[in-house]
Amino acid sequence: MTAVTLAKTLDMPRDEWLELRRQGLGGSDAAAIVGLDRYRSAFDVYADKLGLRPEIPDNEAMRQGRDLEQYVAERFMEATGKRVRRRNAMLQHPEYPFMIADIDRWVVGENAGFEAKTTSVLNRAKFSQGEFPPNYYVQCVHYMAVTGAERWYLAVLVLNKAFHVFTIERDEAEINALIEAEKHFWENHVLKQIPPTPDGSESTSELLKQMFPEA
Repeated sequence: MTAVTLAKTLDMPRDEWLELRRQGLGGSDAAAIVGLDRYRSAFDVYADKLGLRPEIPDNEAMRQGRDLEQYVAERFMEATGKRVRRRNAMLQHPEYPFMIADIDRWVVGENAGFEAKTTSVLNRAKFSQGEFPPNYYVQCVHYMAVTGAERWYLAVLVLNKAFHVFTIERDEAEINALIEAEKHFWENHVLKQIPPTPDGSESTSELLKQMFPEA
């Protein structure tokens, strides 16, 4: 299976890129849809796709994550001897067009991709024990679903303390389950404009306050 190129993203203005993301479900949406993102909820994804909430302002963590992406990629190549390159495109699943992906890098000579993450020292312990957050895992599974990759490499920079590399192998059962979850969400909520039930999470509560400030 080969992913479809939905659009070229090289030099694309950020507001245009953000609008393009609303045409489908991306890797950062996947974990929220299945309830495995501590910072976002399915309701948040729904509101985002329909343009019902204000755009999230850039914060320092987001800025550093983008700025350090190239550094994390270089450290990964140094640590593994592998080479990675940019795709500069928004990719789309050939059978499920609502599944899209703007991946960090593609691994040269392999049917594999690469995801770079930057996190704080507060998360150091879990990474040193060989663990990483479930939302990272779901994001990589989503990318494998869209691209047909056999594996996804995850590199995590713990600021000023550590650098870790993980390999996530393709699991068809996991991929099929995620596809079904995203398909249900897209067809029964986004397309029908029926919001998922608010889950009481902090992110949902904050979003509802922003959407209905007078209520």
